[in-house]
Amino acid sequence: MTQANPSSSVAPLESARFESIYRGMSEVFPHQPDSADPEQNLTQRLLQCDRPLRVKLGIDPTGAEIHLGHSIPVRKLRAFQDAGHTAVLIIGDFTARIGDPTGKSEVRRQLTAADVRANAETYLEQVRPILDFDTPGRLEVRYNSEWLSSLDLGKVLELLSTMTVGQMLAKEGFSERYGKGDPVFLHEFLYPLMQGYDSVAVQSDVELGGTDQKFNIAVGRDLQRHFGLPPQFGLLLPLLLGTDGSQKMSKSLGNYVGLREDPLSMYSKLEKVPDRLIRDYFELLTPFDLETLPADPRDRQKLLALEVTRQFHGDAAAQQAQQAAISLVQGTGEPAAGVPEFSLAGINFPAKLFYLVGATPLCASSSEARRQIQGGAVRLDGEKVTDPNQEFSRPDELIGKVLQVGKKRFARLTS
Repeated sequence: MTQANPSSSVAPLESARFESIYRGMSEVFPHQPDSADPEQNLTQRLLQCDRPLRVKLGIDPTGAEIHLGHSIPVRKLRAFQDAGHTAVLIIGDFTARIGDPTGKSEVRRQLTAADVRANAETYLEQVRPILDFDTPGRLEVRYNSEWLSSLDLGKVLELLSTMTVGQMLAKEGFSERYGKGDPVFLHEFLYPLMQGYDSVAVQSDVELGGTDQKFNIAVGRDLQRHFGLPPQFGLLLPLLLGTDGSQKMSKSLGNYVGLREDPLSMYSKLEKVPDRLIRDYFELLTPFDLETLPADPRDRQKLLALEVTRQFHGDAAAQQAQQAAISLVQGTGEPAAGVPEFSLAGINFPAKLFYLVGATPLCASSSEARRQIQGGAVRLDGEKVTDPNQEFSRPDELIGKVLQVGKKRFARLTS
C-alpha cells in the first residue's frame, strides 16, 4: 500500500533527523535532496527557516464521520506540531458545498450551508485525540468561507485566468468523464482553484494530502507564485486500504474504521486486518518501531487493535474491548463488558428475527439482515441463529443478550 518509504525518496540523513515527519510518506515535491535551496529541499526549509513553518491540511466536511484513512494526514500534522511548527487546519465549509471532484466518476451533489455546518460540528471533536489543541501557537483552525465567500467576480476571473481548460482536463476524474462524454460542470473547475487559494490565504509553507491530492496541491503552489508568495511544498501520504484488504477505506464500501466507533467495534475490526496490511497500518497509524513488532501475525493484529483503540478511547477502554472480544469471539464464558447497547423500546412485538437485526446498527436493512442470518453470520448470545423468520413475542426474551453479526459487529439488547 505505501507507495514509497523515506529511504527511497528522502536522503538517509533527512530520514534520521526528521523521522516522524518523513515516516510513511509517499512523496514530497519539489524534492532535490542534494540542494541547499530551501525552495527545493524540504529538509533545508526545516533547517534554515527562522520561524515555525505553517503546515496546512484542509478537510471538507462533506459527511459527519471521519475514519482512520482520513486520520493519516492529521497524524502527520501532529508530527509537524511536535517538531515545533504550526498546524493550520482548514475546515472547508465553503469548498464542501461543491465537493472535491477528485476520483469521482460523476458530479457530486452540492451540499447546503446547513448540511455543511452540521457536518463541521463533529470534525474538530473527532480529531481532538490526535492534534495538540493546548500548546499556544501550535494550532490554527480556519474556515475557508472566511476568504472564499468574499471573493468578487474580478478575483474569481483572476483565479480562472491562471489555468487553461486543457490543464483542468488533465486532472484525474475530469479527463475520464470528458472522454466518456459525461458532463463536467464549470463549477467543478473552481474546486482546485479554491483549495489552492486557501494556501494563498493562510500563506502555507507545506500542504499535506493523500496521493490523490497532488494536482490540487500543485495548483496551490502555482497560485502562491501568482500572488508573489513562496510556493509551498507538497507532502503526499498513502491512501489507506480498508479492512477488506483490497479497496481504499471508505464508509460506502463498509471497509472502514470510524474514529467515533465504540471501543469494541474498533478493536474487533482492527484485529481482523489482513496480515499483509499490518505493517502499513502500524507505520501510518502508530509510532511503533516496525523492526520490533511481534513475529506472530496474530500477536501483531492484537497489538495493532489495542494501540489504535487506546489512542481514541484510552487504555482502560481498549483493554476492556480486548477482553470483551475474547469473550464474545472465542467463547471464554466470561461476561463481555463494553458491548454497545441497542434499545428494544422502538420495536413492536411480536417481531421476527430478520426485522430485529435489520433495526440495529449491525445491518443496513432488513434484507441485509435476512442474508446474514441465512448465511450463518448471526449469533444470539453465542448461539448461531439461521431462521430469519424466528419470532420473539416479548422483549424480555432478548433483553441482556448480545446480538452478533459476523466477527466484528456486536450489540447488547436492552429495554
